[in-house]
Amino acid sequence: MLKRNRAVAKYVSVVTLLGGMSAGAHAATWSDTFVGYRYGTQFTEPNNPENVEKHILQFTHVSGYSLGQNFFNLDVLQSSSDDPANNSDSGATEAYLAYRHQLHAGGVFDEPLAFGPVRDMALTFGFDLNTKNTGFAPRKRQLLVGPTFKFDVPRGFVDLSLFYSREWNHCGLPPCGLPENQNSISFDPYYQINLAWGLPFEAAALPLKFQGFYSYNGAKGDDYFGDSTKPEQLMRTSLMLDVGQVAWGAENSLWAGVGYEYWRNKFGNHDKPGVDTDAMTFNLEWHF
Repeated sequence: MLKRNRAVAKYVSVVTLLGGMSAGAHAATWSDTFVGYRYGTQFTEPNNPENVEKHILQFTHVSGYSLGQNFFNLDVLQSSSDDPANNSDSGATEAYLAYRHQLHAGGVFDEPLAFGPVRDMALTFGFDLNTKNTGFAPRKRQLLVGPTFKFDVPRGFVDLSLFYSREWNHCGLPPCGLPENQNSISFDPYYQINLAWGLPFEAAALPLKFQGFYSYNGAKGDDYFGDSTKPEQLMRTSLMLDVGQVAWGAENSLWAGVGYEYWRNKFGNHDKPGVDTDAMTFNLEWHF
């Protein structure tokens, strides 16, 4: 257990450094960085019939430069004992990293590729990494690339991306049915449709924002047990109030609000408990 916790801590340190290096590779023309916190009691895990309480610490950085923009997000998720760590009664710890880089047509060619409601297009590429100290011991490695349509909205952003994706993962359980001395699996290529949005607005003179993302992943072939995966849907969204601006006049400093996580066929699993999630969350963001 101690070794696994050290491995998670080391992973978090390395990916945080990597994210800082990636974000700083170009001179930023704008940036936003925050530490966030999410809490909910209705999370689920495949093959687990129980609702799981989770505390989630988040580090996010987004910045723009002359040719495009960077997005970096690291979540560290601490589960309750209903989602136990390997050989322990304590809850599991997970680290999940996502990085995306956009090359804007307007930055590369000095003129945006605009049409209809689209103000510009971008080529997006990135990766996801995760680790979790359960008996399953997942180690997700995902690469993706594809076009992004950047919609013209009065404030904020709406991006629609069409990705080609490859994913590799790991299973530490004997029932996974992988060849002897080989605990990793390479899934079939699949497509991902991703919609991301951040829309500030005012209601009753209160500064608010509606933000989130929705991803639809196509089926990715057989899983660890030789069963066919099914398409997966994930949405995380939140309605946030700029508490710092309301309370002491500091715009975009402290945000608080409520969120919702919708997940169907989690990780491509189906016909088993814990693969569908409907979880309300309490959300905080501290921007600096």
